[in-house]
Amino acid sequence: MTCSVLVGGGWGDEGKGKCITYLCYNDKPDIIARAGVGPNAGHSVEFHGEKYGLRLTPSGFVHKGARLLIGAGVLVDPEVFLHELDYLNKYNVKGRTFADIRCAIIEKKHKEQDQASDYLSKKIGSTGTGCGPANSDRVMRVAKLAQEVDEMKNYTTDVPTEVNQALDNDKNVFIEGSQGFGLSLYYGTYPFVTSKDTTASTAAADVGVGPTRVDDVIVVFKSYITRVGEGPFSTEMSPKKAEEMGLEEYGTVTGRRRRVGLFDMDLAKESCMINGATQIALTCVDKLYPQCERVKDYSKLSQEIKRFIDEIEGETGVPVTIISTGPDLEDTIDLRDELL
Repeated sequence: MTCSVLVGGGWGDEGKGKCITYLCYNDKPDIIARAGVGPNAGHSVEFHGEKYGLRLTPSGFVHKGARLLIGAGVLVDPEVFLHELDYLNKYNVKGRTFADIRCAIIEKKHKEQDQASDYLSKKIGSTGTGCGPANSDRVMRVAKLAQEVDEMKNYTTDVPTEVNQALDNDKNVFIEGSQGFGLSLYYGTYPFVTSKDTTASTAAADVGVGPTRVDDVIVVFKSYITRVGEGPFSTEMSPKKAEEMGLEEYGTVTGRRRRVGLFDMDLAKESCMINGATQIALTCVDKLYPQCERVKDYSKLSQEIKRFIDEIEGETGVPVTIISTGPDLEDTIDLRDELL
């Protein structure tokens, strides 16, 4: 029995979708549970040459034997939820994807409030998906819950009971967070943050798992760093420099161009400390070091990359166990066996 939590170490966009897909496809957990804020965060998944953009369905859906759950701490937009069930029909997600009965529901009015607010849309850089207003209603105890709306009638369950019973029965559970540490309502670059905490502790709470049941916390970092929207960014480079380096990116949900900067070691150290990281997954090394594209053997990486990895491990005190060298699942170096 193992319970692992995976979260982003930056401002989102770290490549969590690729890491989650790889880990779930290879480790085959019995339950994959989605934590985080809600449909304001997108995960990109590439599998067998096809690319999927997801906002609520757990990114580990490619493992067809897993039950896919959405924790009570996650906001659910029924329109997005039902669309993704159809969108991923070839993976038979409809009969195995369920939201907790206590998930708060995003209504049309929440999206309208979000988009109409100059403060949220222009100053903070909200995605306009209604998450902030919906979380506000939850705090005020007036939000509707999934068990109260017709659209979710056949798609709800008691997630904490399922997850903890699975652990009791020596089954494996994988909890996937969304967004990133730098967007935490408590620890991020306030006020340019999301509407709740995004750390591993909250991800576990989102699905009803106590801290004593968590075995591993995997924090994902990109080999450079990006953010969408406003807020401080100490290592940011100019858009022109990012283009020259081949680091131009766009957000999965918003389509907005991402701001790009060099790896922020101070942010990485704080992220690992507060998340209680036991492992680091490092992504997009092929974009920063094109010579390592699709390399699958650590020994074949350049000395430059190895020095970079050694520096990260030395500064954070956490081993780098997953190295992504391309978008496909096969483009991965897995060093977890070396921890045993």
